[in-house]
Formats: sequence, structure tokens, C-alpha cells
Amino acid sequence: MVQRSKITVIGSANIDLVTETNRYPKLGETLLGNKFHQFPGGKGANQAVAASRLGAEVTFIGCVGQDDYGKQVIDNLTNESVNVNHVIVNSSVETGIANITVAEDDNAIIVVPGANSMLAPEHIKSLEEIIHTSDVVVLQLEIPIETVEAAVNIAYQKKIPVILNPAPAAKLSEDLLNKITYITPNESEIAFLTSESEEASIESLFANMYNHGSNYVIMTCGERGVFYGNPTNNLQHVKACLVETIDTTGAGDTFNAAFAVSIATGKSIADAIDYANSAAALSVTKLGAQTGMPTCKEVDIFISNKEKGKLQ
Repeated sequence: MVQRSKITVIGSANIDLVTETNRYPKLGETLLGNKFHQFPGGKGANQAVAASRLGAEVTFIGCVGQDDYGKQVIDNLTNESVNVNHVIVNSSVETGIANITVAEDDNAIIVVPGANSMLAPEHIKSLEEIIHTSDVVVLQLEIPIETVEAAVNIAYQKKIPVILNPAPAAKLSEDLLNKITYITPNESEIAFLTSESEEASIESLFANMYNHGSNYVIMTCGERGVFYGNPTNNLQHVKACLVETIDTTGAGDTFNAAFAVSIATGKSIADAIDYANSAAALSVTKLGAQTGMPTCKEVDIFISNKEKGKLQ
């Protein structure tokens, strides 16, 4: 039996409250929506589910409330074959939620962190052995930055590759950036990280990231595809896969998880990005963050069809 790669995801777990409407409301305006859905979400839990569906052995470290939403989060992760033994259940705060509006082929999201903000560095430090025996550690910024820093430092001790998805964007120290193996901002996040405008040239944005200590920078740009590079290699571009878009929620999480799975199995960064690009493309063809995440079989078929010229 082939041993599965071990991925530890440390981050947020929410319940997503999704409203579908034709357009975004103007300030002070009330609109009638078309549909309402409730899905498990949170960038950390999303990435854990996506990595598990893609064949990895996944451990999730996070915090939920002692409420119905918290139970839903844990039950869902368990059903997705994610190890939840190190999820904290906190009775003093509610599980995090995300209000998501889907309109005009895109989405707008407001996150209320709730229990996610209670995931402390002390909890991460108590799980040092879990991190040290991982093939890859995946993080986001929907938990306290001190907790992220603690996890990065522990992984860095044993040279465990770290993928940081810097969402929502926050200022990061040069020391932290230098210890992160791969950072994966989107266009708005890299502009925030570099204090530049989104209209700045990609070359300028990447140079700024390198100057602040970043190693590999992987910028996801939706329909424009992916740009990536490091301080010693030329900037590379991978085109987006053209698919019918239903809901972009969770596409970035799918990308990060698929990239982690590929890197954990020893793939080159180019192959890992191609795999992640394909997985993310599949994810937007269905509604909901986790419900749209593909299996490894689905991604393999998609890539095979792409190579045969059946897809653009």
C-alpha cells in the first residue's frame, strides 16, 4: 500500500452563510436574494477537506465553539476523513461564521472569526511533534498572527515546508516571510503586502516581496492564471484553465491544498502549480466552497483531457 503524504493544516473553521443574488446591493439598499445556503467553511477547514479529497493524510488544528455550528464543523471534517483530534472546543465563544454574497460571477465575504481567534500559540507549541512529522504545513491568516508565527517557527526548526495563504491580508515581518517556504497571495493581497497598488507591474510586486524576505511567491490571479518565482529564478506564468464558472468561493483554498499535496509527494513546483491550477478550475464549476472541491480522480481526468486537447 502506498503511504499517503502527511499534511497538517492549521487555521480557521467556519460555517458559511451564502446568499445568491443578481447583483451586489448599493450602500443602504435592500435587495431580494434568489437563494440561501449553509455550508461548512473557513479557509483552514476548506484546505483540509480539499487536501483530504486529493489523497493526503490530513490533520486539522483549529478551534470551534461548543455550539451547533461547532458540531457541524467537526462532523463534516470527520466525514471527509480529516483527523480532528487536535481541534479545540471552546465553551466561551461561538464558532466562526462567514457571510458570503454570490453575484455577478464573483463573491464578497465578511468573516466573523469567533472561536478562530482563540487558537493560541500555546496550543500549537503543545503539538510540536505533529508539525515535525508532517510533509507540509499549511497556514492562513484567519487565526491570530502570533499563532501563525508559532507554527512557522516550529516547522522551520525541522525544515518542514510551509505554505502560507496570506488571507485576509496582514502585514508580515521580514523574519516570518523568510521562514515561509511558499507564500500564495492573490492580486489584492500581494498589493497589500507590498504597499503597492494593484495596478503596479507584476515584476515590481514580486521584487518588493523578495526585498521583504519572501522565498517562493505564487500569485493567483483568477482568469489571468498564476504567476510564480523566487529571488533567483525568472518570473513564470501559467494560464488559467477555461471552465464555466458557477461559484469562485473556495477556489483559492483548493489551489493551496492541491499545491500542498503535490509538493508533499515530491513534485516540482511547476508540476505542483499545474496540478493546483486544474483543481482550482474544477472547484469553481460547483456551488459552495467545500462542496465544489474535486477528488484526485476528478483532477486526474481533467488533466488528462487537457493534455489531449479536449480542454483549453
